[in-house]
Amino acid sequence: MSRFTNRGNLTDHGETELRNKVLDILDWSLHKSDPGIATKDLVRLEDEVLSVGYLELDLELFKKIIVIGAGKASYPIAKALEDILGSRISGGIVVSKDGHHGKLNYACSEMASHPIPDDRSFGHARTAMEFAARTGPRDLVFACFTGGSSALMSMPAPGIPFKDKILANKILLSCGANIVEVNAVRKHLSGIKGGRLAQLIHPEAVLINLTVSDVIGDPLDCVTDLTVPDSSSFEDAKNTLTRYDLWEKMPASITGYLLESNKERETPKTLDDRRIESFMLVNPDSACDGAAEKAMELGLEPFVLTTMLEGESREAGRILGCIAKEILRSERPVKPPCALICGGETTVTLDKFERGSGGPNQEFTIGAALEISGCESVVVAGFDTDGTDGPTSYAGGIADGHSVRRAVSLGIDMHRTLKEHTTSETLGRLNDLLITGNTGTNVNDVKILVIG
Repeated sequence: MSRFTNRGNLTDHGETELRNKVLDILDWSLHKSDPGIATKDLVRLEDEVLSVGYLELDLELFKKIIVIGAGKASYPIAKALEDILGSRISGGIVVSKDGHHGKLNYACSEMASHPIPDDRSFGHARTAMEFAARTGPRDLVFACFTGGSSALMSMPAPGIPFKDKILANKILLSCGANIVEVNAVRKHLSGIKGGRLAQLIHPEAVLINLTVSDVIGDPLDCVTDLTVPDSSSFEDAKNTLTRYDLWEKMPASITGYLLESNKERETPKTLDDRRIESFMLVNPDSACDGAAEKAMELGLEPFVLTTMLEGESREAGRILGCIAKEILRSERPVKPPCALICGGETTVTLDKFERGSGGPNQEFTIGAALEISGCESVVVAGFDTDGTDGPTSYAGGIADGHSVRRAVSLGIDMHRTLKEHTTSETLGRLNDLLITGNTGTNVNDVKILVIG
């Protein structure tokens, strides 16, 4: 069964056969990056012995088990833990973005706003800190923090008003910085991130991190930054503000806090005095690997260009479109029928926060559409594996060599679309918005171009 709820609308125009193949490929990429399945493969219970990867834990030695988590892929992990451990779990809190949560029986399942935190984010962060502070030496803590946790649990550092923290997030998400740069700032403005939540857990308790990576290179302190040591510094945070010319845009409480930084305020660089084990359930490559697997099954030669794609989204789309034209002209670097696959996290730089509606994968799609205009047997798609591309309810977009012509017939100028960042409106009018709802995972975005 397809995860694309509007599949019929996506495949009733343009390159219909190739569009179906693209959607089949993306469906399988989601299956291969399912964190719930991965959790049940890693965590097994036999009598009172719990196996977590290489660990074997005698549950009779533990007083209580709690689950704490937040992020776009946290709920499936927590649900899998409940399926395995049942009533052995004595409590906890797991926070998902609005519309992405589900029912848990033994931990609280809550929601908050994403990508910009709200008052619920603050309240849930406080609750998580309380759970952590109440742990004892014979407790087992499962932490399931995944991409999105920065917004879903938000606790400003002392002296920073929560409203200023919210504004700082808005500025960071629109400046063009990559996720590592953004997180360096967010961790140093937080009272819970950068390993600070782990510091609240009793040092003799066992803390097990189960996470999903949506960050190139899988740096744990960017993926699950609440419960592992922080490799970034105040200097990194200040360099980000300098690099993207943000000092004058940030509230005074933010700049003042960063400028007054000292060793006492620095995030923990080691947690060696704690019993912490970390497991990567699903890495960013999983979606691309699944895409390549399905492409081959469909008779397409898979060619994974990169799993580390970064940069401005529209430009990435244009580059992939140029490669498509090279393949059509000279059969380099691969012969058709083929599927070009990219993974990574591209960005969108905005001049004004409220301008337009869209996301990185939608901008990628429009950028590619302009390059492949007029090409036959070519389909391109930009897809956010969590089902929400940027601050929208759409997972991304799809286009082919006929898309620009169709847009012109509707009075749409795609160049203006990119200039004004109105990609959701344009793709919506073309019936080319990818809609999945909550996918239950959150790994790198997938960009795919199929040539028949």
